[in-house]
Amino acid sequence: MNRYLDVDCSKLTIADVGRTVRIAGWVHKKRDMGGIIFIDLRDHYGMTQAVFAPGTEAAEIVESARSEWVLSVRGEVVARDEANRNPNLSTGDIELKALEVEVLGKSDVLPMQVATDEDISETVRLKYRFLDLRRTNPHRNIILRSQIISSLRRRMTELGFHEFQTPILTSSSPEGARDYLVPSRVHPGKFYALPQAPQQFKQLLMVSGFPRYFQIAPCFRDEDARADRSPGEFYQLDMEMAFVEQEDVFEVIENVLHGVYTEFSDRKVTEPPFPRLTYAESMSRYGSDKPDLRIPLEIVDVTEQVSGTEFKVFRGAIDSGGVVRAIAVDGIASRSRKFFDGLTSFIQGEGGKGVAYVLFPEGEEPKGSAAKFLSESELEFLASMTSPGGGVLFLSGPEKEAVRFAGRLREEVGSQLDMIEQGTFKFCWIADYPMYEADEETGAIEFSHNPFSMPQGGLEALENKDPLDILAYQYDIVCNGVELSSGAIRNHRPEIMYKAFEIAGYSREEVDERFRGMIQAFKFGAPPHGGLAPGVDRIVMQLADEPNIREVIAFPMTAKAEDLLMNAPAPVTDVQLDELCININVPEDEQS
Repeated sequence: MNRYLDVDCSKLTIADVGRTVRIAGWVHKKRDMGGIIFIDLRDHYGMTQAVFAPGTEAAEIVESARSEWVLSVRGEVVARDEANRNPNLSTGDIELKALEVEVLGKSDVLPMQVATDEDISETVRLKYRFLDLRRTNPHRNIILRSQIISSLRRRMTELGFHEFQTPILTSSSPEGARDYLVPSRVHPGKFYALPQAPQQFKQLLMVSGFPRYFQIAPCFRDEDARADRSPGEFYQLDMEMAFVEQEDVFEVIENVLHGVYTEFSDRKVTEPPFPRLTYAESMSRYGSDKPDLRIPLEIVDVTEQVSGTEFKVFRGAIDSGGVVRAIAVDGIASRSRKFFDGLTSFIQGEGGKGVAYVLFPEGEEPKGSAAKFLSESELEFLASMTSPGGGVLFLSGPEKEAVRFAGRLREEVGSQLDMIEQGTFKFCWIADYPMYEADEETGAIEFSHNPFSMPQGGLEALENKDPLDILAYQYDIVCNGVELSSGAIRNHRPEIMYKAFEIAGYSREEVDERFRGMIQAFKFGAPPHGGLAPGVDRIVMQLADEPNIREVIAFPMTAKAEDLLMNAPAPVTDVQLDELCININVPEDEQS
């Protein structure tokens, strides 16, 4: 028998009237009604009201009790008066007539209120996260996270995957972000790296003969925070499959994600197979490789159609080798000048020059900042892109910039005009990423996505094509404009890997040194394999309908990668530094 409780604070109903039971939990609210004390006792499961009659020993004990004291209360279950029933509680038809009480834990004066949903500063919430997690929404989010992870595990296991754990202390790898380094005491001057992802190890598992691997993997990257990215560490559903092509990977993850999103949401979820877009197509139509398909707007290249224009803005862009991109929007011809000036200000805030536009009011001549500079044929073409009462927005300039700004404009217009479809999760795949890109400052060729991807065309493409024209078997899965995961069919041929890294500036010796385990393994018979790793934090964030990823992590860091609860990062002692043969040399402007 449990000494502290017989039943949790959500279970008692009218059927239990007459029973004597013990419950335990935190004081959620306390009310002294002329000697009669009412306490709402809260635990993980729910809430029960306990009543303490005046003059009783139990009432004397709880008279000094404050919010968040921990109590164990034994009492008789009695029915509430009809007028006092609470339909918002599962226990709202009854109350516990207290017979005895034990104080299990007292609380100091609270630095923040628990029994409220009102806004509290994030600094206070994170410093006292253990209190914050007692509040309804944070508590619910962490439980949801646990349930989603359990569902992911179950679904992967049902699909024949085995869960393995890969090392946390490993070597540095070019994953695209800064490593967190761990100094070695037994090997002075040398460092481990915390894994940015279990990339090499999961590929080694495929070489080892395990055909289907997964884990809920912790990953560590020294990156700046964003609303959808936590600094320092995050978790992902890491998976890999042997003897597969791209579509085989797609089929598995579509099955898992569709199931999870359907299980934990009442929104409409894209049915498999999810739409497939090439990287080039996605950038052309949406100005982004993570398009939000809930917005019913697309970008159109109108460079050719306005190539003869005398409009100075377009003319300058085209003559310098640039492009003109357009977005047709129904129903905006009646919008005020302020609306369009606001769009220009938005694009300027993003680093662009502005937005040109032509409007087609019903029964009126075209108008707008570009209208009087365009020919009749050009205006006729643009009018055909939209319905009467609509208009066309333009971005022009170097292609890369015009595409990016058009993508941001598409999202801003969709948001401002409430065009984002609600109550839905829209998935898509973005595939055929470029294998390489040129550094904007140096022009050096470097990997654009994942260095371990198989180039399309294999060794022949690497030897005979312009590196910037080579595509890779790389893909992202996107939901509502959020990238959930990147993945690839892997490069499992040593000769192809050497050549791929050579193009990116790595010598054969460097490949052997930095990727010794994997390149060696591939020389002893490696199967074709591929996978990806959807971010658990982002999945939970979407299903919890939270705008910030910190709301779905039990103990998150601040945007500055600080743990206010545990006071990390923190200095260490000189003894510890001496053991690791480390000297600290902090720049004067960063000393505190």
